[in-house]
Formats: sequence, C-alpha cells, structure tokens
Amino acid sequence: MATLLYRMGRTAFQRRWLVTLLWAVILGAVGLGAAKAPAAGDDGTSFMPGIEAQRAFDLIGERFPGADADGANARIVFVAPDGQKVTAPGPRAAVDGLVERVATGSRVAGVVDPFTAGAVSKDGSTAYATVNYEVKAGDLTDAEKNALERAVGEVRRSGLTVEVGGTALAAQPAAGGSSEAVGIALAAVVLLITFGSLAAAGLPLLTAVVGIGVSTAAVLALGSVFGLSLTTGTLASMLGLAVGIDYALFVVSRYREERANGHDPREATGLAVGTAGSAVVFAGLTVVIALAGLSVVGVPMLTKMGLCAAGAVVVAVLIALTLVPALLGMWPQAVLSRRVRKGRAVTGEAGGGGSRWARLVLRRPVTVLVTCVLGLGALALPATHLEMGMPGAESKPVSSTERRAYDALAEGFGAGFNGPLTIVADVRGVTGAEAAVKTIAREIGATRGVVSVSATRFNEAGDTALFSAVPASGPNDEDTKDLVQTIRSQRPALERETGATFEVTGNTAMNIDVARALQDALVPYLAVIVVLALLLLLVVFRSVLVPVKAAFGFLLSVLASLGAVVAVFQWGWGASLLGVEQTGPIMSLMPIFLVGIVFGLAMDYEVFLVARMREAYVHGDSAPQAVVTGFRHSARVVVAAAVIMIAVFSGFVGADESMIKTIGFGLAVAVLFDAFVVRMTLVPAVLALLGDRAWWLPGWLDRLLPRVDVEGVGLARRPVPAAGPVPGEAAPQEPARA
Repeated sequence: MATLLYRMGRTAFQRRWLVTLLWAVILGAVGLGAAKAPAAGDDGTSFMPGIEAQRAFDLIGERFPGADADGANARIVFVAPDGQKVTAPGPRAAVDGLVERVATGSRVAGVVDPFTAGAVSKDGSTAYATVNYEVKAGDLTDAEKNALERAVGEVRRSGLTVEVGGTALAAQPAAGGSSEAVGIALAAVVLLITFGSLAAAGLPLLTAVVGIGVSTAAVLALGSVFGLSLTTGTLASMLGLAVGIDYALFVVSRYREERANGHDPREATGLAVGTAGSAVVFAGLTVVIALAGLSVVGVPMLTKMGLCAAGAVVVAVLIALTLVPALLGMWPQAVLSRRVRKGRAVTGEAGGGGSRWARLVLRRPVTVLVTCVLGLGALALPATHLEMGMPGAESKPVSSTERRAYDALAEGFGAGFNGPLTIVADVRGVTGAEAAVKTIAREIGATRGVVSVSATRFNEAGDTALFSAVPASGPNDEDTKDLVQTIRSQRPALERETGATFEVTGNTAMNIDVARALQDALVPYLAVIVVLALLLLLVVFRSVLVPVKAAFGFLLSVLASLGAVVAVFQWGWGASLLGVEQTGPIMSLMPIFLVGIVFGLAMDYEVFLVARMREAYVHGDSAPQAVVTGFRHSARVVVAAAVIMIAVFSGFVGADESMIKTIGFGLAVAVLFDAFVVRMTLVPAVLALLGDRAWWLPGWLDRLLPRVDVEGVGLARRPVPAAGPVPGEAAPQEPARA
C-alpha cells in the first residue's frame, strides 16, 4: 500500500498540470450536469417498508388512486379578538372573501370552507380553512405564494389573527450557504495558525472546496434520477468539507515534515502520500463503511444520505492522493514554513507540546484512564432516556407563522388536533361492509384517549374506507404512542366480529412506527460497525488489543455525544444558546446516522494518531517511546484537524433544518470528545499500561492477515530515486535517509 501510494504521489507531482486539468474537467462536467438536470422529485419509494403505518399508507395510494397526498397544502387559521367569535357577521364575511379569492387561484385543487365543513372551535374563537394545490410545495411559483399571502393580509386588516400552516408557504431547506462559509472561515484561521503560511493554509481549503463542489454537483445532477433531496446534499457537503480539509491537512503536514528532514520536493511528496496517504485511505475507508452500512437499516432516505455522504468522502480521499500532490508540485516552496525556506530547520516540524502532553499522560496512566471513562460515562447517562420522534411545526421558532398556526389550532381544538390518526379499513369480500366499518369506527371512537372520530369515506370500489381519529394528547406525547398501540390491540377482536381488518397510519402513526423501528435497529447497527472497526484495525495495526481499545473508545465518545444531544435538544439544557426554542423527542433518523458518522470520524483520528506510533514502534522505538514519538509528530496536526471539524460542524448548528442543526451539534461534540478525550488522552494511557502487549498478534493470525504497510516499512527499504529539477528549487537537496 505505502509503495503504491508513494509512486502515485510522485506521478501526480510530475504530471501536475495533467492531474489538475483532469480535476478541472471533472468539476466542470458535473457542474454542467447539475445545471441541466431537472429538479429532484419523489422517487416513489416507501419511507420505511415493513412498518404498519407504511403498509396502510401504500394501501391508501392503491385503493384511492385519485388522492394526491404529495400536493402542497395551506391550513389557514383564523382567531377572533378576545371576547369575539369568527362566526360574527364581520369576521365571517372576511373569511368567506378569502375562500372565494383563493379558490380562483392558479393550480388550486380546492378550498375547504370552515363554516360548511364544521372547522370551527366549540367556543367560536378559532376556525381554519384548508387550501389544496395540484402541485408540490417546491413547484409553487412566487406569484402563487404571493397571491395567497395577499389574501391572508387582507383578512388580517379586518382585525382577525391569521396564521398559515401546511407546506405551501413553509420555507424550503437550502443546501449550502452560510454554514459552509462559516466552517471554511474558521478552518482557514486554524490552518493559518497551524502552518504559519498562507499557501499551506490555503491548499487544503482549495482542494476541499473542489471536493465539495464535485460531490454537491453530482448530488444535484443525479437528484432527479435517484430522488436525492437538498438535505442529502447538505449532509454530503458537511462531511465532504470536514474530511476534505483534514485529509489534505495530513498530506501537506507530512510533506513539510519530509522537506524539513532534507528530502527534495518530489521525494517528499512521494513519502507524504505513501505514509500519510495510507492513513488517509484507511481512515476514509472506515467512514465509507460506516455510511454505506446505513443501507442495512431499511430506510431508503437514510440509505441515500449515507451513500451520498460516502461518495463525498471517496472524492475527498482521491483529491488528497492526486490533486494535493499535484498542487505541491506547483508550489513546492510556498507551503513550507519560513524557517525551512531559509534553511534554518534541520529536524521535522514536530511540536514539543505533543511530547510533553504524552509524557504527562504516561506518568499517570491509571488516573487519566479512570477520569476519562468516568467523565464520558457521566455525559452518556442522558442517552439512556433517549426518546425518538419526528418533530413537526411545534419544533419551529415562534417567530414562524407555521408554529403560531400550530399553537392556535392546539388551543382552539385541543392538543391532538395537530396529529390525527388515519384509519384505513379493508372490507374487500366482507358482507355488510358499511356496517362493519361503522362498528370499527364506533369502537375506536369509544377508546379512552380518542376525542372524536370523523365520518367514513369509501373508495369507488366500495372495498376500502377511511376515517380519522383525533387523540386527546399531542403528536409527540407518550399518551399518543400508547393510544396507537391500544387501537391496534383491538384489531383481532374487531376482525372476528366484523370480518374486516384495519390499520392505523397518518403522520403521527408513521412517526411513532419509524421511531420505534429505528430505536430497535440502533443497537444492532452499533454492534455491526464495532465489529467492522475491530476487523479493519486488526489489518491496519496488526494488533489484537489496539482495535479493542479503539472500539471501546468509540463507544464512549458516541454514547457521550448522544447524551449531550438528549440533554440539549430533549431536556433543554442550554437549548436557548443554540436557538432551540422547542425541545422534544430527537429526530428518529438522527441517532443512527450520528452513530455511523461518529464511527468513521473516530477511526479517522485512531488511524492518523496510532499509525505514527506503530510506525515508530516497527522502526525500533520502545513501546512508551513510540507513544511519545507518535504524539511529537501527530499531536499538533490532529488537534488542528479536530478543531477544523468542530468548526465545520458547529457552523451547521445555525441551520433552519432541525435535523441538520441536531446532527451538526452532535458531530461537533462527538469530535470534541473523541479527539481530545479519547484519542489524545485515553489512548496513550491505555497504550502505556499495555506496553509491548499493545502490539501483540498471534503468529497464526499474523500469517493470515494481509499486509498493507500503513507505517511505510517498504519505503525505508526502497532505493532512493534520482532527483530531477523542480520548479522553485535552485538545486535539489539530498535525502536525509536512505
């Protein structure tokens, strides 16, 4: 592996203009494809096949073919001033005027009048009208949205409070933008401090931007084919930017170290790609495995997120191995520190802080180990109270009209009005279908916790009926979850009595079923990727105990990060500081996605840091000295890489999309815990206690495992290539080692 990458680095250095041109062509091609590709649409796949709510939803689509559940809708809520009613002549005339104007709008499928549909609260203070469109929310034009807003504005001038829920006027999530800009700006500052050179700081940023440009454009170009969403692209760009900067950072840092050791630019580039590049390959592989492994969970949306993000990581790895050495060939001197350029540095750029920290940990390994485990364990305790759900309008800021509409409906019609349950009854082949459905509706309506049941509606074939049940509790309340299970538990008895069967669906039931399925899948998925970590690191480090230690550290960091997410977004500790105005269940997709990403990032730092220790050990250092040597060479750049990742992920905490906000926070704290507590503190403490046993491997297993040579042993034995003329070099330097 090291020898192959060494040759790749030298080739990219020599063919720098060709390599750079190829990447420019790739970027231009995918950019052109993104510009010409149609907008991404729904691919028609189920959100989570196999759960009851999804089966019922699919049955509705099959038996009620004319129903378009994907069309945009607007629920306009009217609230009369204190002491008045919306049924009074003045307010009613204003509402009727809005219904008439909106009904004539472009691509409006229909408007439900609140007074004819009975959509008025018992006290008469609140009413709502529903506007259904023929197209999805993303396809509505600005003119169509403005027409609705003007109609709403006229009613507000009559004295009524008017808020608009639904999807028609909801802000669409946007990929990219200020989050990436904040992350790049903070990364630039960290790189400049780390390298002390504008060119060295700018090169990782430049290559990372190229990488996210390629991956984001690819997502947009393929969006209509595979149903990729803007959220998918945002997550891919988030990871692509973070790992792109880090991978380039490690290659550039190793190049500077090899130049400081006396190698000429071409040889230093080959050595940097052969050693640091090997770590990049395996670090990237761990991230890709974790992200691609999300496909086994069974959620198509999660699969798309994982595969797109994995693709962005692959692009980042390829750029680190090809474009970075090509750009080093163009600016072989500019990326060096001023001391090296003036010939005053005779050793590597290793920092003394890393060595001092390692020696400090090695002096008190037991104390450090116990402190780390207890501290992370305490932070992980809130994770035992993890509640998963799918927050809706109630999680939006109170400044949004969707949130105010949600609150007004809850106050006027009850907390459960915003989360009705949809019951679909299958009466195919049943004698007396109407009577059977009435019996089912009556029994469900009499269930404790059900406020009301709507009238039933049959399809044209008369073999399927729909009705809704309004719970007394809110969509995310535990009482509502219990109610769904209670209704389903009545099914066997009702089937025996009527001969008909029914299933419960709707957004509330769907969210409950998805949360339960993902919560059940979280532990098995965690076990699978821990096993993958053990196997991969067993090959990389040729050690039994190092992979076990790495997996244990990963479990600590991921559980601590989940605990922090629960404490902030579910319990509300410090939520206001992050702009979280409403706490509640953690979005169902977030924990399992967080586990996958944190696994990859945790293994990143494990490979980068421990690979240098392994390299020192196989080159003759004692076990304790190998730890110090690894820290001397890697601590500074690992800290910089971690700070950059924290900065990039923290930039997404300000996103409007709640899942992106939560994942951004979760990843930021996970990197903080894993890099600084686990890898920089717990790892050297464990290795100090293990000593030479850390690198023990049974002979039979040593013979079975493939040799990948991440530590670059093969490079130390190769013949030194002849040095040729290099741009910017007056005369090539002799290598410091054979």
